[in-house]
Amino acid sequence: MPRSSPRSALRSASRPIARRWRQQAMALPLSITLALPLALLLPASAAAAAPATTRSTKGDAQSARYYEDALSRYQKRDFTGAVLQLKNALQIDRSQLPVHVLLGQALLAQGDAAAAEVSLTEALRLGVDRAEVVLPLAQALLAQGKQADLLRQPRLAPEGLPAATQAALLLVRSAAQADLGDAAQALQSVQQSRALQPGADSWLAEVPIRLRARQLAEAATAADRALALAPDSAAAQYQKGAVLHVQGQLAGALAAYDAALRADPAHLEARVARIGIRLDQQRDAEAATDVAELQRLSPREPRGAYLKALLAERKGDAAAAQTALRQVTDLIDPVPLDYIRYRPQVLMLNGLAHFGLNEREKAKPYLELLQRLQGHSPVSKLLAQIYLDENNPDRAIVLLEAQLQAQPSDSQAMMLLASAQMARGQHARAAELMQAALSAQDTPAVRTALGLSLLGSGQGSAAIQQLEAALQKDPGQQRAAVALTGLYLTNGQPAKALVLAERLVQQQPRQAALYNLLGNARLRNGQAEPARAAFEQALKLDPKMLPPQVNLARLDAQAGRFDAASQRLAGLIARDGRNIDAMLEMASLARRQQRPADVQRWLEKAAATADGRDVRPGLALVDLHLQAGRAEAAMEPLRKLGAKAPQNLAVLLAEARVRLAVADAAGARNTLATATRVAHFDAPVQVEIARLQLAAANAEGAAYSLQKALSGQPGHLPALALQAELALRRGDLAQAEQQARQIAQLAPRRAIGYSLQADVLMARQQPAAAIDLYRKAHQVEPSTDTAIRLFSAQGSQPDGARLALPTLEQWLKAQPQDRVAQRALADGQARAGLLPAARASYEALLRQQPDDAGTLNNLANVLLKQGDTGALAVAERALALRPADANVIDTAGWAAFQAGQADRALQLLRDARLRAPDNPDIRFHLATVLAKAGRRDEARDEIDAVLRGDRRFDSAAQAQALRRTLQ
Repeated sequence: MPRSSPRSALRSASRPIARRWRQQAMALPLSITLALPLALLLPASAAAAAPATTRSTKGDAQSARYYEDALSRYQKRDFTGAVLQLKNALQIDRSQLPVHVLLGQALLAQGDAAAAEVSLTEALRLGVDRAEVVLPLAQALLAQGKQADLLRQPRLAPEGLPAATQAALLLVRSAAQADLGDAAQALQSVQQSRALQPGADSWLAEVPIRLRARQLAEAATAADRALALAPDSAAAQYQKGAVLHVQGQLAGALAAYDAALRADPAHLEARVARIGIRLDQQRDAEAATDVAELQRLSPREPRGAYLKALLAERKGDAAAAQTALRQVTDLIDPVPLDYIRYRPQVLMLNGLAHFGLNEREKAKPYLELLQRLQGHSPVSKLLAQIYLDENNPDRAIVLLEAQLQAQPSDSQAMMLLASAQMARGQHARAAELMQAALSAQDTPAVRTALGLSLLGSGQGSAAIQQLEAALQKDPGQQRAAVALTGLYLTNGQPAKALVLAERLVQQQPRQAALYNLLGNARLRNGQAEPARAAFEQALKLDPKMLPPQVNLARLDAQAGRFDAASQRLAGLIARDGRNIDAMLEMASLARRQQRPADVQRWLEKAAATADGRDVRPGLALVDLHLQAGRAEAAMEPLRKLGAKAPQNLAVLLAEARVRLAVADAAGARNTLATATRVAHFDAPVQVEIARLQLAAANAEGAAYSLQKALSGQPGHLPALALQAELALRRGDLAQAEQQARQIAQLAPRRAIGYSLQADVLMARQQPAAAIDLYRKAHQVEPSTDTAIRLFSAQGSQPDGARLALPTLEQWLKAQPQDRVAQRALADGQARAGLLPAARASYEALLRQQPDDAGTLNNLANVLLKQGDTGALAVAERALALRPADANVIDTAGWAAFQAGQADRALQLLRDARLRAPDNPDIRFHLATVLAKAGRRDEARDEIDAVLRGDRRFDSAAQAQALRRTLQ
């Protein structure tokens, strides 16, 4: 059949595209603002291109001035000037959290969503509280067509956010859910938002969702509710018009669009919709006036250019039509396709424009995306024509058969289908689908395979069950025995591992690998010399075998022969540059020798070398960063581990710990939900998961994990203890007491039962009786935990801060190396106001571990209270070690203020406030510095936020006094 001409393509498309504009009232005003007019800016990279420079005090002051000027410009809507000044600030110091936050907001206001996402993500990496950036970040993703990412990312989950922020975020999420075709979930999000914050916005958001679902009565109700709540709102008038438009009530729709434009002459959606009606009514002169105004208001609006092409086509001016179509493609082509994948209007525009320009190959990706979004529609025929032009009749037939099922009388589709069938000739489809069903066979080999599969996915307990069953049926299953021996070693059952390893060596006395396994089992059972003999026997059988040599180096290190161990390992790595075990042992050796830089270097080398199944180096690197307080640095090795082994339990638990360390509780909860499922009924693992769930404020998830733990191992003491703690947290004191007494009866020589009973008494405001039980727990099973529990209970009494100190002092006489107790003592001295003693205790701790950021921070606070000018230097040392810790940043900022460095103080305290907006002391400090700088309005906002409610905090009296000066 003949191809359609550009002119006929335009003519046949005029009414469908106008109708589609009417339906495009379906996007939230927010999403329309982001996606249309597309400002059609290519993703900018300049925001991430500024070089890092060395910081200085002078540079900090200049950077702070750039920020303050940018903030002023942003408030005046001079977004270009704000972006320029913020980039100037980043050239001085790229680690400034407030600069990245404001830059992301300014870039988003400019329409540069990709660069905005980069800046806001960097702010999150640097530690901003996600409530401060979650909305603009969600908007940036929506603008880029990353709807699925928006809904999937834990950092964009509504849970844990302030109510107003949750309400706004839920509306952004509803737009994403509607784009993805999940109308039910989109409506649920709207309703959740409305429950949190009633108002016109949620009703406006509901209208387009109802229209997409063709629920016109409900859409009309929502539009009326929005208009009643906001009668002067252009958006409400526009949505009312959109409903009338779809209902075919064109006069009413025009009146509503007119009202919207009276309220806001720059409302592009109302103007475009009005043009659509006027074109349908053949009122071309009025439509042309509106098109001219549309292009004046937004010269880069692609719909204006397309409408201009339609008007030119009607006039018979083919050249002008082609020029206008080229303007459309010039505007949309530079935009990444992912940005507009959920914007059917834009896809249709560019697909039709390219089709009209006879650029079928360029039209295809836009029309294919549109077809996937809208399903059966006239676009299917355009695509089918393109496929036939490409000699691809099969794809054309699929589209056309579906189109005819939806529209059986579509003669054009029938003709295209006939052409496609002829193009295929007599060639029959040969697409027979084959399925192979493997019947369940309970054999030792199948059990072994299942066990190894479970082991590979990190399900150790389940793997043990299957492998034990395999060996019970067939003791000759060597693969099962080897794997089970390793599992016993890693699960704290070395005696069982030794029995199996000895049996394996008896069965296969000439296998070097089995002697190596036997050596590991002996070593874990405390048999160092027999272990060495087994490793040496393995090397006699196979002199080139590497694992026994690594194990011999480990034995050398344990014996203090560091040089011998290092030489042996270096030789192994020289012969085999991919020997992960040797690298890990090198890291362990460096740790024994207190060489932290070498520990990290060897772990990074091992992680980079390890194959996709070996997660050990990555996990060790994550732990190293966490132990050093570098939670953000742990994210990169964790990301690589997640890509390698997304269902590995150890990786999932490491991810949860890291997410908790960076204050991403929602992300931790999601990860732990997966871990709970993967762990099945493994009691020790489920208890660990439950503890992490509690740290993530998910008591329900913790309870579920504990139920699974006790289902797998009834009477598991740690699970029972944590259940009692959970009941205590819920306020169910009777249940907590009952379980605590049960634990004390089951394990009378363990401290935990008495400690839990004491916890219940403390909750009942019976401290004297609680102290007696804490003391009993400490006598029965003395430990750091029992000493600190007793100390804390004593310190809770009136004037108890000083009276409790002897408890820890006595414990430390017997355990002088107990740093946890030493730290608790120093903190207790500080709380008791014994500043010289606290200072001495913190300084003693630092002599043992000079790079302990928490101790440095606490010492700096003591020095501040003493008026010591050295506080700033100590605070800066802590900040260098923990640059993302809000409390450490706050201490450094307050110390800088006390030292007269106002610019530096303001820079740091803004950063701390963004990371911990709920911390009243931080906001009081910031308000104080703002007031001193003459920014009284901003200071008043901060102090009002601090004093709202009835919160108790250290600086409450000072905050009240400051507020009185800001009247």
